[in-house]
Amino acid sequence: MRRNLPLLLIRILVGIVFLTEGILKFVLPDELGAGRFAHIGLPAPQLLAPAVGIVEIISGAAVLLNLYTGEAAVLLLCVIVTALITTKIPILLGHSLGHFGVPKNLPHTGVLGFLHEARTDLAMLFSLIAILTDSGVRFGRAHPWWQRR
Repeated sequence: MRRNLPLLLIRILVGIVFLTEGILKFVLPDELGAGRFAHIGLPAPQLLAPAVGIVEIISGAAVLLNLYTGEAAVLLLCVIVTALITTKIPILLGHSLGHFGVPKNLPHTGVLGFLHEARTDLAMLFSLIAILTDSGVRFGRAHPWWQRR
């Protein structure tokens, strides 16, 4: 148990964060759901936000319960990488990335501004990589994901 405790704590943190964020997309749709997705510039926000919310709820619960943890981590990695690209990379660059812009009231851009604004996203990114690495999920032609050993 003691050897597994660090990863257990990481799974609890990641599961709670994504489960909560998924629920909040439905509870506060204008702030954190479709309204936010539209403000960011994501396509079809009325469809995309609920879909992402469902992925976050199901995958967050799976990580929390240690069920299909590797597969859930892959889905959540897609969510967090998209969040980083659409909301944090423009901060790092100091200008828009395509139609994803820098927030108006942001006092600092560049590396320090990015690290400050992206701290939670980066923590989730690296935590998900740790969960995925520990899960034993294998990718590629030699080991299809549906044939675990």
